Amino acid sequence: MGSSMGFLGKGVPPTQMMNMVMGSLYKQFTQKAINNFDDFHVAVLDIFNNFNSALPGRHFDFPTPDQIKVCFARWKEAKDEEEKKKLFIEFMSKSVKPSKLDDVTMITGIVSPPAAMAAKRAGENVPQLKLIKLIPDVIFVPTVTILAIVSAKLSRRMYLK
Repeated sequence: MGSSMGFLGKGVPPTQMMNMVMGSLYKQFTQKAINNFDDFHVAVLDIFNNFNSALPGRHFDFPTPDQIKVCFARWKEAKDEEEKKKLFIEFMSKSVKPSKLDDVTMITGIVSPPAAMAAKRAGENVPQLKLIKLIPDVIFVPTVTILAIVSAKLSRRMYLK
């Protein structure tokens, strides 16, 4: 009882926690048959997908295909399993970066719901848009908000390219 309660005071040391997480990730990674780059790529993306679906709130950006190709080449050249594990852990440590929410997305998400309600109220008085009264607010506001966020992200991506 005393040894298990020791973790409650200070928690698990960060290096020990990182070793446990990376060890279990590598075990999950090696359970898949990896014969070529496509298998390796799918296995890495599967790990990041598991990260993003398991951890609420915080999401992680995927590494670029070029980064994965470089890692695959080094991983394929490794002679023994321990060296492959070391390369994988090093790659994951460098690649796991929390995704950042940009200001445009945040502002769009905050401003869209009140703007959607104002647009709906204004549209109800226009004879050509009388049909808008049939759509409940519960459906209209989230739909407009999601469309506004998606269009803001798409236009930002097109603009930055």
